Amino acid sequence: MKKIIALVLVAVSVMSLALTGCGGSNSSSKKVKVIDVALTDEDYAFGVRKDDPELLASVNEFVAKIKKDGTLDKIMNNYFGDGKPEGVTPVAANTDADQLVVVTNAEFAPFEYTDGGVYYGVDMEIAKLLAESLGKELVIMNVDFDSVCLTVGEGLADIAMAGLTVNETRKQTVTFSESYYKASQYIIAMESDTTFDNCKTVEDVEKILGGLDDSTTIGVQSGTTGQYYVEGDEDWGFAGFPVKCTSYSSGALAVQDMVNGNIKYVVIDQAPAEYIVAGINKVS
Repeated sequence: MKKIIALVLVAVSVMSLALTGCGGSNSSSKKVKVIDVALTDEDYAFGVRKDDPELLASVNEFVAKIKKDGTLDKIMNNYFGDGKPEGVTPVAANTDADQLVVVTNAEFAPFEYTDGGVYYGVDMEIAKLLAESLGKELVIMNVDFDSVCLTVGEGLADIAMAGLTVNETRKQTVTFSESYYKASQYIIAMESDTTFDNCKTVEDVEKILGGLDDSTTIGVQSGTTGQYYVEGDEDWGFAGFPVKCTSYSSGALAVQDMVNGNIKYVVIDQAPAEYIVAGINKVS
């Protein structure tokens, strides 16, 4: 069901990491799994410049339209069903041109990732159609995830499209559009790990997490909801857990470090979790 292009990218990435980090060891043969319990309830939306209410209104109108006419379902099917992902090639920034500047972090398949300079993903296909609907050229800025909202807040981009969970903290720098996707955090573990096998609810999982200590390291993608969930954050409403939290520039790096035996678990959004797990298990 998952798209081959994204799986191949993840597989190549983790194979390279395994060979580089382990001197060609067989750590990449170890399989991983997603623990099938949703830990959070989140809404994804796009972060628009606070000083551009006209753009926000246009984005909300566009989101409502693609929800109603089936376009959003078609894009989702390109990554979650039997459709074919469509590449997006942005133009170079040009202050003399009428452009829509989108900032993202292309380390978050299936919402945004790259292949040979071409962007793919749910958000990127939406960005292309949004720019077309506005009669603008599409510019894409690729930055670290924890800089995405800040880039918009500083006026360096018009809109953030990066699998962003709506949150009061992020509302300080961007104005969120209407939601277009429901998301949740999940745990990735080694396939042989039975710690969470009997868990049926989030309470079951959190009871186990709460009983751990800082001898257990959990990996997260820097600046994501997963990091706030593990570390705890009052603004996000997360109490956190008494574990050691290590952040990475991408979820794939975190999972490969787990496969290499350096951390115990990874917490990340469900869709990226499933993509990463499928990619790693493909080469194991």
